[in-house]
Amino acid sequence: MNDITPKFATFRSGWLVAAFVGLIAQAVAAQGQASNSGADVTFTKDIAPILQKHCQVCHRPNGGGPMSLITYEDVRPWARAINERTHLGPHAGVMPPWMVEKDIGIQRYKNDPSLSQEELDRIAKWATGGAPRGNPADMPPPVKFEDADKWAIGTPDLILKSKEVVVPAVAGDWWGSFADMPTGLTEDRYVEAVQVMEVNDNPVDASSKTVGGRWVFHHINYNSFVPGISDVTAEPTGKETVGRGPQDTSWPTQEVGRNADFFPPDSGRLLAAGSSIRTQYHIHSNGVRVTRAHAEFGFKFFPKGYKPLYPLYKGKSLGPSSGVDIDAQANSKEELHAYEILDQNIKIIAFEPHLHAAGVRMCLEAIWGSQIQQLTCAGYDHNWVRQYEYADDATPLLPKGTILHLIGWIDTTAANRNVADSRNWAGSGRRSVANMFLNEGYAVTLTDEQFQAEMAKRRQTLTDRNDYDIGCPLCWAPPMISPTVSAASEGTP
Repeated sequence: MNDITPKFATFRSGWLVAAFVGLIAQAVAAQGQASNSGADVTFTKDIAPILQKHCQVCHRPNGGGPMSLITYEDVRPWARAINERTHLGPHAGVMPPWMVEKDIGIQRYKNDPSLSQEELDRIAKWATGGAPRGNPADMPPPVKFEDADKWAIGTPDLILKSKEVVVPAVAGDWWGSFADMPTGLTEDRYVEAVQVMEVNDNPVDASSKTVGGRWVFHHINYNSFVPGISDVTAEPTGKETVGRGPQDTSWPTQEVGRNADFFPPDSGRLLAAGSSIRTQYHIHSNGVRVTRAHAEFGFKFFPKGYKPLYPLYKGKSLGPSSGVDIDAQANSKEELHAYEILDQNIKIIAFEPHLHAAGVRMCLEAIWGSQIQQLTCAGYDHNWVRQYEYADDATPLLPKGTILHLIGWIDTTAANRNVADSRNWAGSGRRSVANMFLNEGYAVTLTDEQFQAEMAKRRQTLTDRNDYDIGCPLCWAPPMISPTVSAASEGTP
């Protein structure tokens, strides 16, 4: 034993030394490779294609972004800033403005502009390696974009224009309503896509440090109703409010930076014959006097005769929500919770966090029995509101009885640059310095038969029972048998 131990120790020590030398050699070689690969990353060959794919839709002349990122001369002064902003993670300020967390929940969404890790690595190597131009012959051909004032939904079938408003350069926020806008429709039509555009006389290159930049409409809530048919009641103030009837439709809230809405082929929304649009808007000054500003509501219709298969769940945004519980202490970080029990089977089409300036994050989870599924978590930036639309094969399918749990995080400390003054307490309210807590996403209602059919279709994409589908807690449950089928199978003697 004494003779073996020294030999073993010597052998092991030699192995460690050799291994250590080998690691050093590998590290030196890797460092050299990294240096060479960094030098090989150029604007024309590597960075321009990334900007074309993810950034230039906004960062171009008349594109809405604060600077153009088309040519090398445009981009080079911003190399360090581009590297910083793209590497912020799913937090306020990240570019592109897509804040879904990639390590939790559903990961398949429509129109996802976020960068891959490989693209992020290329940007980092380029920016920290001197941001070289590269060979002009490597430059990809320019991308032709539609002007920012063009409709993303295509030419609308119906455009309604609001009255114009004047907004001073510096003034307090203002809430109001446009006059009701009759649609002029003589027959019911179902809407395939809708978009709200602000039109104003603010210069395209106007600089502003306020929420929304050159825009003055922070958000616009709107719904359609049929005068004389909807349940209209008078409040003590004398103002009329529209009740919710079968001809009424709630439309997605228009907010700063928000995308156009394309509804699923099987769940278009009704714009009824004889209906009007009623609005409620929030205007804020942006440092430049705007003498003419109005909103245009564009509707793209499904063909005549179209009927939706799935109705909008409860005729409004999905929820859940809570305002009365908001108690945001000064200079603190706090968590908010809201719950809702589903009374129908649903398919969730989109998740849209809505907080206010103090908001930094929101998660939506589904609780079914002992299962707790985190569906989506996303950072939040009050300067750039996003809706996250699930891919068709990833929409959550939740049975009635599911508990939806919404979790929000707010940060009133000075570290949150959106907060005007970290010394202030804030509760629920419409102003940006107050707070809101709700999910503006939406879902459609499914009958039991439709719910079973949707789950059967989803199971076709799963390979086996070990293939787990987040958002479909009953996907592998035995199919339900309707009472009619059950009675027929039993028969009678």
